Amino acid sequence: MRNAIRMMYIVGAATSLGCATGSGARHDHVVPSTQSGTQSTIDRDTARIRAATAAFRSVDAAVAAGYPRVSGPCIAYPAQGGMGYHRDNEALKDDRIELERPEVLVYGRTPSGEEVLNGVEYMVPFSAHPRTAEPPTVMGQQLKPFDQGKFWYLHVWVWLDNPSGLFADWNPKVKCN
Repeated sequence: MRNAIRMMYIVGAATSLGCATGSGARHDHVVPSTQSGTQSTIDRDTARIRAATAAFRSVDAAVAAGYPRVSGPCIAYPAQGGMGYHRDNEALKDDRIELERPEVLVYGRTPSGEEVLNGVEYMVPFSAHPRTAEPPTVMGQQLKPFDQGKFWYLHVWVWLDNPSGLFADWNPKVKCN
């Protein structure tokens, strides 16, 4: 069911079983926010997320922390880029957003097949925070509603620079092939 919901993200987009991160370039700088949230706060929070998720660069460490070993397919929208492979920690899906405990880890794969942590996704189910309520926020950003999946979400590209922005859904550097 989770994989079916994830697949709804991409209307008309091609997916496959492989995912690469384009040039593989990894950067430690933050792309400025286009919504509320001061840059110094965003920089501080980004550093906190990196510190909290650094161990999850190893999939084994992520699995030990409650994220599944096997993810769904790589999610991409070729015109705008990809999201990658999502690993959802079901135990964290509630009405709280904890900066250092993201509900979802987003991975990519290098051309050699190595899994790399690209970012995180914060997710709140509508059952915990109704669609009719004000959106939840994290890092000064409002989560976006995904009506088909019945949840709020926000990506944060903390491990892979995203030319589209730190909080963009799609990253042109992430490719699924």
